[in-house]
Amino acid sequence: MKKTILLILVFNLGLTTEIVKADFVFGTPTNLGPTVNSSGLDITVNISADGLSLFFTSDRSGGSGGLDIWVTTRATVDDPWGEPENLGSLINSSGFDFAPCVSADGLTLYFNSDKPGGFGGQDIYVTTRATKNDPWEEPVNLGAPINTSANETMPSISCDGLELYFSSSLSGGVGQDDIYVAMRATTDSPWSDPVNLMETINTSDNDGFSNISADGLILFFGSLRGGGMGGEDIWMSKRITKDHTWGVPINPGSPVNTSANDGSPSLSSDGTTLYLKSNRPGGLGQVDIWQVPIEPVVDLNGDGKVDPDDMHIMVDHWGENYPLCDIGPTPLGDGVVDIHDFIVLSEHLYRLTAHWKLDETDGSIAYDSFGDYDGTINGNPSWMPTGGMKDGYLMLDGMDDYIETPFILDPSKGSFSVFAWVYCWMPGQVIISQKGLSGGTWLGTNPSGMLMTGFDDVNFGALESESFITDVQWHHVGFVYDTDTLHRRLYVDGILVAEDTSAIVGESSNDGLYIGASKDLGAGTLFSGFIDDIRVYKQALTAKEIAALAQ
Repeated sequence: MKKTILLILVFNLGLTTEIVKADFVFGTPTNLGPTVNSSGLDITVNISADGLSLFFTSDRSGGSGGLDIWVTTRATVDDPWGEPENLGSLINSSGFDFAPCVSADGLTLYFNSDKPGGFGGQDIYVTTRATKNDPWEEPVNLGAPINTSANETMPSISCDGLELYFSSSLSGGVGQDDIYVAMRATTDSPWSDPVNLMETINTSDNDGFSNISADGLILFFGSLRGGGMGGEDIWMSKRITKDHTWGVPINPGSPVNTSANDGSPSLSSDGTTLYLKSNRPGGLGQVDIWQVPIEPVVDLNGDGKVDPDDMHIMVDHWGENYPLCDIGPTPLGDGVVDIHDFIVLSEHLYRLTAHWKLDETDGSIAYDSFGDYDGTINGNPSWMPTGGMKDGYLMLDGMDDYIETPFILDPSKGSFSVFAWVYCWMPGQVIISQKGLSGGTWLGTNPSGMLMTGFDDVNFGALESESFITDVQWHHVGFVYDTDTLHRRLYVDGILVAEDTSAIVGESSNDGLYIGASKDLGAGTLFSGFIDDIRVYKQALTAKEIAALAQ
């Protein structure tokens, strides 16, 4: 998934003086597509704790009334969503039934409805089922003190089932619609009188569509308050523990919010995905459901890579409340550096496979500063200890100079990325290739001096860009093979310059690399110029990660 915005969230935590800082990436929002979305309104989304059911409201055809509750399911979190199903006339009425919220065990569903027999215009109802395979039972009005003669809408039940957040238009609040919370001691206990979250959360405008995170420490909600990006924006507030007050809300900004109306947030239980409704451009109907990936920032020292140096920082602060390293559970940690944080770091630690800094001053070895893939120098290239883009660099003469490395990865087994800084002036040369019978040119220049890749060109042809890099200037060049799309991508100076339009099946090879030469050491292909800071990753880097490398 494509991460584009680095968001540093600093929460003012109410009456305390403690400040919690958490860094994470909001990725590029994606529309859930025509299976889930329709040409009409698809709104008030809620993801189940297991990530396998997505409840939402829609006015599409096939329902019982103006707005109905629907659900789409999938077998695993890696599978596509199935065709949505209407929850039927037992749940849905001829009026408006919307804002579903399912309990953590998947056996209780809260929603609001204007069906006859309620306390006010809109009331909150609850329905249960014995197992996830059983049908929902007859809904029950929650009654007083939750429901009043006003409108009570948009319920959100906490993971432990002991807090119920909802909106009410009850007079005496801060605005037209305010967010309230009711509590109970056990799931069998009655609800307490609802408490208005007051000016900390609520404003004189409409505030609603609340969603409480699985750990109970983050409250997402929609609001028309000022200071946002559009008509309605998603906001979020943090508290240190469930006994603390909510902090001042912040707007997460782009790409979560746009100049359009963005709301109805629902955070997945693992904190990796935020679902929302939006009428932003690129949708299929009047309002669509979108998802935004979330990933913690694990480059703890900010050097552009995740490596043992970051692990050492975490170990140094083990057991402490050290926000920089508190990256697990995602997305905002739990207040202590422990095994949860180490697990998150470990998931990212070995993405970088090899890194040749090329900062040596002499010798016949180009040392891999990350892995065990030290390269052997051939010919007589010149070590230049200063003047490169990252300290020193290596100057190759285009005649017999190149680096040979051991086997690193089979490019047919999964996504990978390779990047380097180059300063060159000769077209038709190879920057990096994989040797062996099935090898090929990963990065090179075509006869016109444009960046190209010959990866699997025998079967699919070369991928060539229109980016001229033989202009006697430093350029950051990169090649990504992405098995999610089966596309090759070329980057120059952090910008995507060429990508396949059809699927490319990666070629297999179990041999090492040549840096500065083709796989057959062909005359005229050896690289003439300067090369610096070569990196190989066992994954397709994101656009943001690539842009950061090019800085």
